[in-house]
Amino acid sequence: MPDRTRAIKPLMPANTWFPFDPLLTDAQARGMLDLCERYGSYKMYSEEPTFEGIGQGLPARWDAARNFIRSGGRFGRSEDLHVLAARTNYFRETYAYGDEIRIDGIQPFLRHEGFVEAARRLHRRPVIVPAIVYANLLVPGQELAVHTDVPEFRGVSRKTHPQWLLVAMRHSRFFEDWRMPIATGVSWYHDSRGGEFAFYPDGPEAAPVALPVRFNTAVLLDTDTVFHGVDRVASEKGDVAPLEPGMRLAFAGAGEWCIVDGEREVARYRWDDLRFSISWKAYCFRDETERRLWSEHSDDLTVDVVVDRLVRDLRDKGKLGASLPEDRELVDVIIDEYIRYPAPASACVPAIGAAKVSSRAIR
Repeated sequence: MPDRTRAIKPLMPANTWFPFDPLLTDAQARGMLDLCERYGSYKMYSEEPTFEGIGQGLPARWDAARNFIRSGGRFGRSEDLHVLAARTNYFRETYAYGDEIRIDGIQPFLRHEGFVEAARRLHRRPVIVPAIVYANLLVPGQELAVHTDVPEFRGVSRKTHPQWLLVAMRHSRFFEDWRMPIATGVSWYHDSRGGEFAFYPDGPEAAPVALPVRFNTAVLLDTDTVFHGVDRVASEKGDVAPLEPGMRLAFAGAGEWCIVDGEREVARYRWDDLRFSISWKAYCFRDETERRLWSEHSDDLTVDVVVDRLVRDLRDKGKLGASLPEDRELVDVIIDEYIRYPAPASACVPAIGAAKVSSRAIR
């Protein structure tokens, strides 16, 4: 039987991204701001779960956090570790997960035909299943470290396994037979000062593209493959609030938001100070047979197979000896070997050369 965990494909970006301008009608776009306010309270991303087993106790995205601390982000800034942590600990909530609708009014966005058609074209797969909608909110002085998103494999997903491990799996290229290609749409509903969406459509060694955050615009791409991040949101003094894990961002009414630590108010902002985005993700299947493999779990990976395959490769390359190192060291060896981040840069290219798509044109 052939080894299905062989590295059969190079990890290259799809080299296709689809901008939308506009994405929705103006009334629908303004309604997304209302929906964000109705949801009301947003937790920090650092509250994402960790799991037992390899890397137990590490942050969910230890790969991206570690790189951000070591590199200083896209522009190579040097700051105190506590400040760097506050800058990247943004706020998130999920509006829909599969058939679970967590706030009324998100249903049309979940089924947005423009995104569905672009997803078909991105991965050249006809069966598109919208899977998740979530919101990210960044306050002044925050940014999002350069990373690739958490992929999904049959049997191994972010709901049950460490997110950094799934990212390493994608970059290793050993598990493509089980990977579920995902299309991601990122959308914006107000103009933001700073907070550009920076991404590397031609690979991590090429120049990035930076899209400004503008009302009722969006972009769809393969974020599991293409490195991307968010540039720093403008702050009057260049600093960031003294954020700590467990704080929340809550709508205070009258167009204002506040960061709270229990009952204590830490900082207060107006809408114009924030960076708000809504992301859409969908699974992309070749056909109904492949979709059934996923839904019926008839051809699932196990995490033991994954770790054994990575360790075997690392030993073949002379990166590991006969005895495995301590758990944390093994995690870092895996990340360093398989996830090759873009080097910090000081400039970006203008947003040109895309496969342009109007949502109205392909609705």
